[in-house]
Amino acid sequence: MGNTFLSFALLIIFHFSMPTSSMKLTTILTDQSALLALKDHVIHDPENVLTTNWSASAPVCNWFGVSCGSRHRRVTALDLTGLGLVGTLPPHLGNLSFLSLLYITNNSFYGRLPAQFSNLHRLKYLSFGNNNFGGEVPSWLGSLTELRRLFLYQNNFKGVIPFSLGYLSKLEFLTLFENQISGSIPSSIFNISTLQNIYLSYNKLSGSIPSGPHDLLSLELIDFSSNNLSGHIPKDMFDYLPNLKELYLSVNLLSGRIPASLFKCKELQMISLAYNKMEGSLPIEIGNLSMLQYIYIGRNHFEGKIPKQIVNLTLLVDFDCSNSNFTGSIPDNLGNLRNLKILTLANNSLTSSRMSFLFSLTNCRVLENLLFGINSFISGELPRVVGNLSSSLEEFSASACNIRGSIPSEIGNLSHLINLELGGNKLIGQIPTTVGGLEEWQSLSLEDNKLEGSIPPELCHLNKLAFLFLTNNKLSGPIPACFGDLTSLRQLFLDSNMFSSSIPSTLTKLNYLLILYLSSNSLSGPLPIDIGKWQVLTSLDLSNNQFSGDIPTGVADLKDLTHFSLSNNRIMGSILESFDELLSLEFLDLSRNNLSGEIPKSLVKLRYLKYFNVSFNRLEGEIPDGGSFENYTIESFKGNEALRKDKLPTQEDMIPLGTWRRFSYHELRQATDGFNDSRLLGNGSYGLVFQGNLQDGTVIAVKVFKLELEGAFKSFDVECDVLCNTRHRNLVKVISSCSNDLNFKALVLEFMPSGSLDKWLYSNNQYLDILQRLNIMIDVASALEYLHHGNATPVVHCDLKPNNVLLDEDMVAHLSDFGIVKLLREEVSMIQTMTMATFGYMAPGDTSNQTPCLFFHFQCKRSMCITKGIIYVKI
Repeated sequence: MGNTFLSFALLIIFHFSMPTSSMKLTTILTDQSALLALKDHVIHDPENVLTTNWSASAPVCNWFGVSCGSRHRRVTALDLTGLGLVGTLPPHLGNLSFLSLLYITNNSFYGRLPAQFSNLHRLKYLSFGNNNFGGEVPSWLGSLTELRRLFLYQNNFKGVIPFSLGYLSKLEFLTLFENQISGSIPSSIFNISTLQNIYLSYNKLSGSIPSGPHDLLSLELIDFSSNNLSGHIPKDMFDYLPNLKELYLSVNLLSGRIPASLFKCKELQMISLAYNKMEGSLPIEIGNLSMLQYIYIGRNHFEGKIPKQIVNLTLLVDFDCSNSNFTGSIPDNLGNLRNLKILTLANNSLTSSRMSFLFSLTNCRVLENLLFGINSFISGELPRVVGNLSSSLEEFSASACNIRGSIPSEIGNLSHLINLELGGNKLIGQIPTTVGGLEEWQSLSLEDNKLEGSIPPELCHLNKLAFLFLTNNKLSGPIPACFGDLTSLRQLFLDSNMFSSSIPSTLTKLNYLLILYLSSNSLSGPLPIDIGKWQVLTSLDLSNNQFSGDIPTGVADLKDLTHFSLSNNRIMGSILESFDELLSLEFLDLSRNNLSGEIPKSLVKLRYLKYFNVSFNRLEGEIPDGGSFENYTIESFKGNEALRKDKLPTQEDMIPLGTWRRFSYHELRQATDGFNDSRLLGNGSYGLVFQGNLQDGTVIAVKVFKLELEGAFKSFDVECDVLCNTRHRNLVKVISSCSNDLNFKALVLEFMPSGSLDKWLYSNNQYLDILQRLNIMIDVASALEYLHHGNATPVVHCDLKPNNVLLDEDMVAHLSDFGIVKLLREEVSMIQTMTMATFGYMAPGDTSNQTPCLFFHFQCKRSMCITKGIIYVKI
């Protein structure tokens, strides 16, 4: 009996021991089979990791990226991060039932996530980040209740965030940024009390941020930036987030005020609300957030003053409140922020008496970026103390701040400066030579000022200089030949100055130059013969100079050129046939030169050419048919008497119905308060000039013609013809016109706020110094030279006097009143006429009153003398 019982017991033990060993063998083979299925689904393995390491002849637990448990010897972790693998995920991976970590981050897997992954109930860490997965975010993810970290970022997931994610009660990190997820943020995810970080940025989420009490004691980071979220931030949102450290809500459509509950988050280190529609003031309570290091609230509708309590944030590193509506003074004690590296106050309505805040900022010894441009500063000079700012300063931007005076030489002390922006101010004097010591300089913006003198040669020492903007100053002299040594230069803007001489041949050494603007200067001579060395050039503007000679054949080598203008020069010869090789060309202006011959028919190949102008040359023959030439109007070809152009439409014909706009009589009457005498600016031979204010705030001048006078109709037609067909910085610009049959005719002109030269010469309250007088003479002479020599049909003004010289806000002279001009045709070699000027006018230099005067005698320089003009300026 005993032996029988023992035998039975042994049989039972053997019976149960055999299946256990067999089951263990079967399950590890299941894991192996699942991984080999993954290997088969990988179509590209650039490092041959799976090919060389995953083999059935080796134990699974020894394979690369595979980890097994010490007790059950089952696969517990699979980490294939950063191998560059391409392929899909097989459903077999759902059989890895002991898997707790699955990382395939930074690869190129695509397709949908298999539903069989819902069987991975032990999974704690899941990352599919930075791949190409698509489809919807699976709702079955909510069944993986052991998940701690879920990373699905940088993929192509679409659809909505599943409500089921709120069931992941142990989740700590939810990262879905940079997908195409839409819909609203489910409130369920705010019920996960263990949540520490939530990243939903760079998606297409919409709707409002969920409100309601959320006891998220562990939550440290919220990132909902770069979506389409709208509405107000819930007032109670931060009542239950005591440990929040970082808040990112920028680049949305959020409105309303900053909720007061935010200032309960005493651990807050980062606030980013930029690029929204938020309003109201910045609460003074922000000074209580002593841990704050970064504040980004720019590009909103905030208003009011910057609270002085901001200086309590002694850990602050970066403060950006730009592009809002902040007013009041910039705090003078910002120097208390000793850790400040970046301060961005640009584009507000802030003020500062004598820029006193700069004195305080000299205490910020780690300051790297200081941007306060486009503000309403009371006119003042840039203080010399700017040279005492941090030696770490890399960017200093103070454009359009109404800064007067000269650039302090101490600017050269900022040895690490990379970018200096002072454009759009009222700076005078010369560029200081001390800039030669700024060896790290990459960008210099001094455009739209009143700087004078020549470019200092020290500028050529800046070997890293890539961007140089000097447009619209009064700089003179030649372009420095040493600019050819600035091999890092990419964009060079020297237009609208007084530079003379020729383009230095050394400039063609700049092989990587992208943009070159030299227009509106007094440059002369031929174009560089080796112009083709600028092979990456995309934009070249040489208009409004005195260049002569032929167009160099090397222009055809500028294959990337999209914008090319030689307008208003003295270029001769023919249009190059090889222009048809400039296949990227979009803008070509060769007008107002002495070009001859035919327009090459091969130019129809330029399929991207949107603007083409060869008007006022000596071209002949037929205008090419086809291509973009079907879109050009007669305006592109006029002034070439031998060119056939009968079939070309006019400019008005080409403008779609409803877009061609002239001012109506009612608009002009409303703008001038019914042509009220209080708006009267001047009374001329054929018209009255009124100041007008359009509804959009634009100030204009309206010249209303006295149609009852004989010659008024002709005067209107002539003035329209001249002003519409001339363009020069020293001519008054015509904006539009108004013609009401025979009852009303008017021109809408550019408004000149400083009035006429006559007013300045004969006023007891206004005074012109000798430099201003000389500049006015030069301006008027430039206008006359252009009228005489800059058109195919020379223009004689016939009524040059101080009343017809108008001054803009910068005291630049503009010639006006073209009602009695004469147009001289080519077939007339010389015309003598009776005086047509205003009756009774006498220059102020008349010897009868013994008043000394300055005069400028402008005389023609070509073989055909057209007229002589004398400009008298009383002194």
